[in-house]
Amino acid sequence: MNVDYVGIMHVVVLLIVLVSAYLAIKLKNLLSAVLALAVMSLLLSLEFYLLHAPDVAIAEAGIGAGLTTAIYVLAIRATRHLEGGA
Repeated sequence: MNVDYVGIMHVVVLLIVLVSAYLAIKLKNLLSAVLALAVMSLLLSLEFYLLHAPDVAIAEAGIGAGLTTAIYVLAIRATRHLEGGA
């Protein structure tokens, strides 16, 4: 019996990507939604690495998870500050 572990990893990673994307849409707290998007982006970079595209994986991790998350968090903080929130 030959088990394809890489295929199983693809399925597991992509299922978790779908769950985190769903959570990013459904969560009411904006910071939680941004965190779900960051997790989704990191898992997508893992999927790109599993598909033997390390350059795309590095770009997705750096830009998708890092830079985009930072911009979203700064925007949320700025709008809360302008609205008079905490």
